[in-house]
Amino acid sequence: MKNKINFRAAWTALLMIAMLTSIVIPQQSEESNTESNDASKTLSPYFLVKGDPSVDHLPMKGTNVEISVSGVIADVRVVQTYQNEGTRPINATYVFPASTRAAVYGMRMKIGDEVIVAKIREREKAKEEFETAKKEGKSASLLEQSRPNVFTMSLANLMPNEAVEIELRYTELLVPTDGVYEVVYPTVVGPRYMSPSEDSKDSKFVETPYLHEGEKPTSTFNIAARVAAGVPIRDLECNTHQMISQRDGESVAVLRLEDSDKFQGNRDFILHYRLAGEQIASGLILYQGEDGENFFLYMAQPPTRVEVADIPPREYVFVVDVSGSMDGFPLDTSKKLLSDLIGNLRPNDFFNVVLFAGDSTSLSESPLPANQENLARATQLIDQQRGAGGTELLPAIQQAMNLKTEPGVSRSIVVVTDGYVSAEDGVFKYIRQNLGDANMFAFGIGAGVNRYLIEGVAKAGMGEPFIVEDPAKSDDVATKFREYIQTPVLTDIKIRTEGFETYDVQPTSFPDLLAQRPVVLFGKWRGSPTGTIELTGRTGRGDYKSSLDVAAFQPDDGNRALRYLWARTKIAELSDYGFGEVNDAAVKQITELGLKYNLLTKYTSFIAVREKVVNPNGSASDVNQPLPLPVGVSDLAVGSEPELIWLLVGFMLLGLIVIFRRSSASWRISPAS
Repeated sequence: MKNKINFRAAWTALLMIAMLTSIVIPQQSEESNTESNDASKTLSPYFLVKGDPSVDHLPMKGTNVEISVSGVIADVRVVQTYQNEGTRPINATYVFPASTRAAVYGMRMKIGDEVIVAKIREREKAKEEFETAKKEGKSASLLEQSRPNVFTMSLANLMPNEAVEIELRYTELLVPTDGVYEVVYPTVVGPRYMSPSEDSKDSKFVETPYLHEGEKPTSTFNIAARVAAGVPIRDLECNTHQMISQRDGESVAVLRLEDSDKFQGNRDFILHYRLAGEQIASGLILYQGEDGENFFLYMAQPPTRVEVADIPPREYVFVVDVSGSMDGFPLDTSKKLLSDLIGNLRPNDFFNVVLFAGDSTSLSESPLPANQENLARATQLIDQQRGAGGTELLPAIQQAMNLKTEPGVSRSIVVVTDGYVSAEDGVFKYIRQNLGDANMFAFGIGAGVNRYLIEGVAKAGMGEPFIVEDPAKSDDVATKFREYIQTPVLTDIKIRTEGFETYDVQPTSFPDLLAQRPVVLFGKWRGSPTGTIELTGRTGRGDYKSSLDVAAFQPDDGNRALRYLWARTKIAELSDYGFGEVNDAAVKQITELGLKYNLLTKYTSFIAVREKVVNPNGSASDVNQPLPLPVGVSDLAVGSEPELIWLLVGFMLLGLIVIFRRSSASWRISPAS
């Protein structure tokens, strides 16, 4: 009887393995096919399957970045090199990040000695043109925006042994905070959690494959930067990459990547510097266009922060991400940060904690006084967390906003996360519509955070974004947070012009200025550049006013980037952070701006087609270039179903081995029976 039970268990295990295998193999294959039209399929990232013939020769070979900073404007040139090392034509897809402020204004495709300048098209027209070229066997490249900081590059008919260079150009404005300038080049898109209830139409990039935790990128990365500040530079540092720096006088710095490790594209490149004398850029930049459109950029230095000793009580709600992507370094850093933030609350403050992953829970239904007992409860709860599960950020924010408040006390909501979610727009919209009297602050934790979400939560919540890429910096960041929230720099900000005719001015309104950074205004102007620009507001000491003489500044042809920066700012106000309803009129306006100013947007794309037919039958294999996991992010951030099922299969196989061993032992013990 014992042997019969063992045989039955063995056959049951074999049957379960067969069933699981039949589920896994087609699913993995389907997720590897980015052209699947199954609308019911849930998008999710997955791990690269090594040994798969379709990915033996990954096309992305390297990225070379050149950053040129002149004053407060950065111009960036990115060259991506692709090569087909296989024996058959391929169509390649590569997802990559960019700065949230990037105004992408140009693209070129180079094959051999032939250079094709990409054209800007309405997104759907560009897609149709690309698909037609693909079917006709022509080489083509298509650049699309999935998010303001996430782009997708598609290449058609990359032939065996053929190399293609794609050059991208973008510009962005550098605005110092507390006298520190920050130049950021994001290198990798972290895996995004997508809720089953989300609309997947604009989130195709989410299903990008990933390498496993700790694996180096499969493509090389090189970066160089030249900073020409106009005044002496000091405190130049890059803590993310090993850079070799040289000086060309006091006001120019040249940096290049130390080339001992060419595979460092798994963490954001971040460069910091200050200007001598703690100078903060202020003044006016003018550009007089040949087509009659003239642009200006006004930057006003804010007043000195007022130290206030008698600060009224405040209420803080800490919304903390404990999902799978936070496991390890990000969650450890979060614990250190929260320990500092919560541990330094004053006895007359109130607080609460909301933890979230696949669902969310709060420490208390009502605000808790910041006494030693409650602080110890919160610290113990946070210390017990281990990263696991999905990232349902929106329900957590909804819960935080709906918690009971302390009457007569100003509330601040503090979100701590790596931002690896795909439903950013829904989060921004909810915050703007339900913020009430609170402010929203966002702390991004990790080496490759979703800056679009972190910055967007803060902007929608009239607060400030903070990035903590190093646990050793968490104390400094927590100190800055307390300083910002307790003593605003300038409130009730207004700007008016006298004798200087301006129009199409962005932004149209200003939140309270919490950080020590310039007030920035973009716009167009007519007539002669004369008159004054006046900034007013209130500080802790009373009313504030500053005035600038426009005639002291002259238009310069070197300020052509203002065209792109103004248009990008206008597009951001229309769509990026939930500032306005993206209806048909807004879509039309964004599309027109993209086409007129040659800019990549959600509704305009760059397309380059080589007229030569290189693949007459149009047949080619689709290859998704895998991304490395950002440094410090574990495999739990991906956690795709196929991987989980194969893990279960492994446990079943182990159980089967144990069963057969026991069966063999029983046969040896009782052969005569």
